[in-house]
Amino acid sequence: MQIYIGNLPAAVTEAETAALFTPFGAVVSVRLVHDPLSGKSRGFGFVEMASEEEAARAIAALANSSFGGKTLRVNTARPANPRPPCDTW
Repeated sequence: MQIYIGNLPAAVTEAETAALFTPFGAVVSVRLVHDPLSGKSRGFGFVEMASEEEAARAIAALANSSFGGKTLRVNTARPANPRPPCDTW
């Protein structure tokens, strides 16, 4: 199950994010989003947990918790909205 995690500190790594979620179950993958031009963190990412039960425990425990001096937003990830092709290039 995919989990959205927002308001991440800029310097956080994928390994640190995985360690944050590991006490609640098996972490399948972590993907932090970075700006394609600067390479800087955009402050959010996605964590995939092995089961819905583990994901629900992680969401309940980590939503609005403090991490690196910031209050995290943690919830079930929504499917991405498809964007129409850009013809202005």
